[in-house]
Amino acid sequence: MGANIDYYFTAQSPWTYLGHERFLDIAQRAGATVRVFPVDFGKIFPISGGLPLGQRAPQRQAYRLVELKRFSEHHGVPLNLHPKFFPVAGDPAARLITAVDQADGNAAALGLAGAIFTAVWAEDRNIADDQTLADLLREGGLDAARLAQSRDAAVQQRYEAQTQQAIDAGVFGAPSYVVGGEIFWGQDRLDLLEKKLAAK
Repeated sequence: MGANIDYYFTAQSPWTYLGHERFLDIAQRAGATVRVFPVDFGKIFPISGGLPLGQRAPQRQAYRLVELKRFSEHHGVPLNLHPKFFPVAGDPAARLITAVDQADGNAAALGLAGAIFTAVWAEDRNIADDQTLADLLREGGLDAARLAQSRDAAVQQRYEAQTQQAIDAGVFGAPSYVVGGEIFWGQDRLDLLEKKLAAK
């Protein structure tokens, strides 16, 4: 039986976007089950010592762009370093992914997550806009009712519970892949995650 991988991310993370398809391929080949956990790093950073992008030192912000370009080119994943709609609020999209996961299962949620990442980083679409989210549901063949459901109190409670679960697990950055309590932080750790899965 394959491992369970807890997949913690934010809807607007470029690093999650860069690794998403590679991660899904690794998980599928390992026969692993991916548990989908979009979380609120606005609540995690104050606890973990992280800073929102705009509050980081200029050197760190500049190097982030260098690394994004490197990894985009290295993996052949198209990425706009300065997307039109970024920074962008990720909570509406995160709640929508959560609602889809709850109603349609993790494969549908992972597909929607990938479409949302691509919308920000390759298509200059605003994932904080209801019409964009509705379009992404339609393009993915998902029920339009999920957008209204994403605003339900039960979905918000689950989103908050996932965030607390991430805090309890020691997660501090996105993406984080957790297997048996062991954290692999960042898409640049996917080779190590693959090695871990092969040993199970």
